[in-house]
Amino acid sequence: MPRAKIAIVVGFMVFVFLGLAVLLGRGLTGSVSERAAVLDLVEAQAAGDVEAALDKLPRCRAEPACARVVRDRVQELRQPGEVQILTYDPSVQVALTNRTGTGRVAWRAGESLPIVQCVRARRDGPLTGGGVELLAISAPIGREAGC
Repeated sequence: MPRAKIAIVVGFMVFVFLGLAVLLGRGLTGSVSERAAVLDLVEAQAAGDVEAALDKLPRCRAEPACARVVRDRVQELRQPGEVQILTYDPSVQVALTNRTGTGRVAWRAGESLPIVQCVRARRDGPLTGGGVELLAISAPIGREAGC
């Protein structure tokens, strides 16, 4: 087999391997992006910043009933102090295509007791952009409750 053919085959295999590695890497980092978006949302809740919370939930902002619930919830969950995410279970572990799921976040602000909420999120896979959109956040649930 001539060297040129071998070089072409090896080059093609390297190209395919690198492409798959990039796609898998983007798919795995989606949960990090989702966690960051959820942190921004719970920080807005803890600060009592209704507009910032609704900015993180654009579809909810567009629905008056959902926006009203978020406004009430933000006032209820206002907490002084720095926000810490205690645990976060992402909505989807690895999304290679568009997926919607429910994550679970346990957080607290300052020295307050933990607050646990469910977060509905839509994640795009690496083939479809790799973005995260938060759709809704629940009222506080029990500390050991699942979503």
